[in-house]
Amino acid sequence: MHVQGVVVDKTNGYVYFSFTDRLVKTDLSGKLVGSVTGFVGHLGDLDITDDGKIYGSLEYKNDEIGKGIVKELGAKTRNESGFYIALFDGSRIVRPDMDAEKEDVLRTVYIREAVTDYTAKVKDGHEERPHRFACSGIDGVAFAPAMGSSQGTRKFLYVAYGVYGDTARTDNDHQVILKYDVSDWERYAQKLSQDNLHHSGPEKPLEKYFVKTGSTRYGIQNLAYDPSTGHLFAAVYRGAKAHFPNYDLFVIDGKRKPEEGYITSENKKVKVKTLSLLEAGPKDPATGIRGWNFKWGATGLCPLGNGLFYISHNSRDKDGQQQSTIYTYKWVGDNQRAFTLVR
Repeated sequence: MHVQGVVVDKTNGYVYFSFTDRLVKTDLSGKLVGSVTGFVGHLGDLDITDDGKIYGSLEYKNDEIGKGIVKELGAKTRNESGFYIALFDGSRIVRPDMDAEKEDVLRTVYIREAVTDYTAKVKDGHEERPHRFACSGIDGVAFAPAMGSSQGTRKFLYVAYGVYGDTARTDNDHQVILKYDVSDWERYAQKLSQDNLHHSGPEKPLEKYFVKTGSTRYGIQNLAYDPSTGHLFAAVYRGAKAHFPNYDLFVIDGKRKPEEGYITSENKKVKVKTLSLLEAGPKDPATGIRGWNFKWGATGLCPLGNGLFYISHNSRDKDGQQQSTIYTYKWVGDNQRAFTLVR
């Protein structure tokens, strides 16, 4: 299954790739070092802490994505939905095909807020629809300072919802991002048991933010904090609502503090905290939304510092096997280009 996210351990010289049902560890030449396999769910975007722990979003659900994964793997159908952050100890990944459940390489923390929104039923116009805020689970993850704070402060974990791109809905035009302090997460972290999903995790996030981008197809696929700009980069699969610009890439202004705003949910105006898109790049005259058309990034977007990024180009080889090559790009962010390829 295709690559979902890429992160680089610059200190130790490793690259980690999420390939939906496995985590792959290579050296910087692409040579396989090890892998963690056996996930019967969706392992998504990745990020890494300063001490080398890899964090990834992990979903178990019965929608078309979840059923497709189960069918592809020949596994049993799952009834319960559960969303987790998987915490990998990269130093323990030392050989291929290490079992995600049987070997001591990861722990998981339950993201209750996302499960609550995913399982909710809401009114949208005259229709009752599943999934509050059109939540399809979680995907993008990134460590970043508090929004609007100076750089160099302590970092928090930001977790982005997947958002269904249903063009008939009116409540799916915002990205939803949860903020967590992970300093005490050892008390929640449990071994993975896919036959008996645990519910050990924080009751609520520290904050819940909304960012108006227009609809997308499954929300923020890759979320990445770039310390050289102080901003959050959000790569998506473009949406299909004709009255929005449907960009592939958005940049959330990390230097602007969250503001109070309103969104529509269950046919009501709801007061929420909103984040702002960066005042740069093409601007849609009808909606005021800014972003970029950029083909890559939704399968791997990793800031390296000094305006440089590793960005995944996903493809298939001649035998149909999924693969990823990461290229070095430089951030431009003008009205024509998001990035330029570094050759």
